[in-house]
Amino acid sequence: MACIRKRRGRYVLDFCDQTGNRRWETMPEGATKKAAEDTLRARQDQIEKGVYRTRETTPAFEEVARAWLEHKRPNLRETTWSVYEGHVRNHFKALEGLKINRITTATVEKFITDKQNEGMHLLTLRKVLVALNQVMAYAVRHRYLDHNPVRDAERPRGQGEVKQSKIRVLSPAEIKALVECVESPKYRTMFMVAIMSGVRQGELLGLKWSDVDWENRQIQIQRTFNNQRWFDTKSRTSNRRIDLGPATIAALKWWKSICPENTHGLIFPNGAGEPMNHNNLVTRHFFPALKAAGLPQIRFHDLRHTYASLLIEQGENVKYIQAQLGHSSPTVTLNVYAHLMKPTNQESACKLEKTIFAESGSKMVAGNKKGVTA
Repeated sequence: MACIRKRRGRYVLDFCDQTGNRRWETMPEGATKKAAEDTLRARQDQIEKGVYRTRETTPAFEEVARAWLEHKRPNLRETTWSVYEGHVRNHFKALEGLKINRITTATVEKFITDKQNEGMHLLTLRKVLVALNQVMAYAVRHRYLDHNPVRDAERPRGQGEVKQSKIRVLSPAEIKALVECVESPKYRTMFMVAIMSGVRQGELLGLKWSDVDWENRQIQIQRTFNNQRWFDTKSRTSNRRIDLGPATIAALKWWKSICPENTHGLIFPNGAGEPMNHNNLVTRHFFPALKAAGLPQIRFHDLRHTYASLLIEQGENVKYIQAQLGHSSPTVTLNVYAHLMKPTNQESACKLEKTIFAESGSKMVAGNKKGVTA
């Protein structure tokens, strides 16, 4: 049974851990009996939760961080894993040497404040905190501590708040001008497919002729080509079929008839029959095309936003737009494009009234004219 003894003028905690092994812990010199009682209750709480460890068996933060990285490696793209590894190597120096169970919410908030004082960009700090949160969650799962201190820490915000990048979309007239000014059949078809499908740049560069369903007028997204490497789609919803209109399908058929053969079966290969370099595509072909069309410089990714905005403008269902874009949920779609939704919709309001009051509407109006109130 747990108890407190006094030996040589200092209080000693005597208890058994969750494995049944007897433990003794000597309180610091000068500690009161109340402090010893509080510490013993804390140890008993840790034992009950199965997270009690001696100082010798408690790993340091950096040990847990390295174990977390190795755990994540098989389940992440190498580029994503490299980002996490960089966070651990470069940004967690202040936590190194600390026992993992000594990191508290106060420790995390001081870490955040110190990074802000060092001038770390808010977006970078938020990404670093994502990694730190996952390291501490890993520690909780492995019973090194009983809760995740990052979860309760106040996140950085306020004066450093970052404004979202402004979405710039093309109008139908601007789309037509862009496509018509491109002389190369490959790039004219590529830009048309990008705009009329909303695919991401990496998905576009990874498209193969085998991905085209000519009968159903669809393309299937099954892979991406980013940073000179092939990847599977990043999620289940990213692997999707996208509907194309007859004009876009016709453009693809025409391009297929003159497209040079290549070993990968790519729809848009480079001159050597390999996947295109994404930077070359933008700087050597996309930006010049915008300039030739008399359009302002936009990001290639804004073609995806253009596609989404046009679907919203014509009143397509949000769930359909989400599926076409490959977002994980309609909530993601709404978060990105809610500002494009019309603030008013009198047509919908009138349609609703017509559905409900088609026959009795005139009587209700007449009643209201006589002073009848609801």
